[in-house]
This record gives sequence, structure tokens and C-alpha cells, in this order.
Amino acid sequence: MRTRVKICGITRTEDAMAAITAGADAIGLVFYPPSPRAVTITQAAQIVKDLPPFVSVVGLFVNPTQDELTEALAQVRLDLIQFHGDETAQMCEASGCPYIKAVRMRPDVDLLDLDKQFASASGLLLDSYQKGTPGGTGETFEWQRIPSSLRERIILAGGLSPDNVESAIHQVKPYAVDVSGGVEQAKGIKDHTKIKAFMRGVERANRETD
Repeated sequence: MRTRVKICGITRTEDAMAAITAGADAIGLVFYPPSPRAVTITQAAQIVKDLPPFVSVVGLFVNPTQDELTEALAQVRLDLIQFHGDETAQMCEASGCPYIKAVRMRPDVDLLDLDKQFASASGLLLDSYQKGTPGGTGETFEWQRIPSSLRERIILAGGLSPDNVESAIHQVKPYAVDVSGGVEQAKGIKDHTKIKAFMRGVERANRETD
């Protein structure tokens, strides 16, 4: 099965279009003000308004209030919510929107147990752990920690780039991969050449797997 791709941390319409033109299945919009890749609701609505059909839009939140979620969902067409904080399954479900749960790969993480806790999630996004940083560390983690039984539920993130995505897909065989900093020229500004190179790496891995 073809590995799906999300390009996250989109802040400009031209970057969203570059991702889609290169073959990405989804874009990610960060609704977390401390992030250098954060967008306002107004910015997000403009980006989404210009998208062509059949592109999934993922909204990334970190421990949001219900009011924050309600406001964003009322003004921006989001297909999926990515909860990237300490949310419980009940909190995620209360959004009323399909969701994925981000997991920061601390040394003591039990992925099989978390998969049971978040059985209602569409998938688990695995990101590198760095104390005090919800995500976007630019670092990889030990991919061998991922149980093979969960591969179809896994969105692999954390330090992916055009240089290592092919190897990552071969080793993990995830349902999808997620990249942000690995295809940037500056925080929040995508490098269109790197996006194309990343997508070529995904395509090579898929051909070789087939």
C-alpha cells in the first residue's frame, strides 16, 4: 500500500500548493501560538480556501480548550485534528472531529498500551521526545521501538527529511509519514525543492517495497 504523506507547519498558500503539486496527501496547520510555524485562524482559513479538492487538512493543537477548538472548526475546514499535548482520549473524542494522537517517544512509552487507550483515534503520530518541546525537534528516535503489529496505525514523524525518508519507510513500513522542518528553508517557510526531493524518496521506497 502506498505510504501517505503529510507536509506539516504550512503557513503560506504557495507552500501548500507546492506540497500538493508534489503529491502530498495532506497539509498540517499549527494552531499553537508558541510555535514558529503557528498560523492564526484567519491565515488558516485563507490557505484552506485556496486548496483544490481531495486534500486533507489537519489542524494541530496542543492542550486546547473546547472553545478554541470550536472557534477553529467553525471558521476553518479541518478534516482531522492532531492532538499534540497531554490530552486524554475523552478530551480528543469531545471535539466531535476525527483525530490522530501524537505520541512523544519518551524512553518509557508503551505504544501497545497507548494504542488501546486511543482506540478511537484514526492513528498514532510518533514524534521524537525533547523535554519542554511538544514537537518539531528535528530529531529522529529509535524506529525499532515501534511494534510491527501497529504499522498500519502509525504516522511516522520526528526528524524526517529527503535524506532519510526512504530508509524510514523501509524499516518501519508506516501507514504515513509526516515532515515539517525537514523540508524548510526557514522555520515556517517551506523549500519547494526539498518537498519534491522528499516525495521522490517516498516514491522510491514504495516502488522498492512493491
